[in-house]
Amino acid sequence: MVLFDETSHVLARAVCDWVGLPLSAPESAVMARDCTAMVDGFATPGPRHLRARRARAHQEKALAAVITGIRAKPGPDSELSALEAVARQRDADGNLLDVHIAAVELLNIIRPTVAIAWFATFAAHALHRWPQHREFLRADPDRAYARAFAHEVRRFYPFAPFVGGLAADDLTWRGQDIAKNSLILLDLYGQNHDSAVWEHPYRFDPHRFSDAGRLPDNLVPQGGGDPARGHRCPGEDITIATLAILATELAHLDYEVPDQDLTIPLSRMPTAPRSGFVLTCP
Repeated sequence: MVLFDETSHVLARAVCDWVGLPLSAPESAVMARDCTAMVDGFATPGPRHLRARRARAHQEKALAAVITGIRAKPGPDSELSALEAVARQRDADGNLLDVHIAAVELLNIIRPTVAIAWFATFAAHALHRWPQHREFLRADPDRAYARAFAHEVRRFYPFAPFVGGLAADDLTWRGQDIAKNSLILLDLYGQNHDSAVWEHPYRFDPHRFSDAGRLPDNLVPQGGGDPARGHRCPGEDITIATLAILATELAHLDYEVPDQDLTIPLSRMPTAPRSGFVLTCP
């Protein structure tokens, strides 16, 4: 099987179950395909961008129909699911959110969760290159090493090379004048491989995070700053927890890796092993 494809399907079905949108196997496959297409078209011109736009439009329309159906029924007496909460969310004026906006917000939960398939595939790549980490993950009852492994996968592998934003005001940073509305790019890959920040940055070593009581500020694979105020992914903790579980499961799984192209092209964004990581299970 192709690990990337299978992982995206599992994540799509899991997160849709969690939000209160149970899908059949064929429906979850469509959701996985559309979500991966959206992420794969990130900051990319041409056919991949067009596929991403079509996939987004398809899922936004489908989720808007689901939300409209929920609003036509009385609210549940028990605790709201994420789907119910989004469908019945009201704005500052007390009005229900526009149905399209509500669909976008729901998709903003589902799509990033499916995107963890990229990191899971990188985790398998790391375990294949450095199999000694399998034993550490297997002997890890509280998943402390698994979380350190997840941090190192996110630091070491180039899911996205940069993130961008616009300067809110005129400012000067380290002697450099930056005009309001200038496009600013944060070099994620460069920061995560800077020898001034990381000892032996091109060595895969989860132990560098073994004593991390909290997420280090200089680790920025999903943006920097405070997620409440800055350009950092608010789902980072979910990514770490999910990736730690998936890496542990991979370490316990008995599989073989046949000959394939496992190169990771740095000219592609987002990137992944070219083969998607094919494995066979007895």
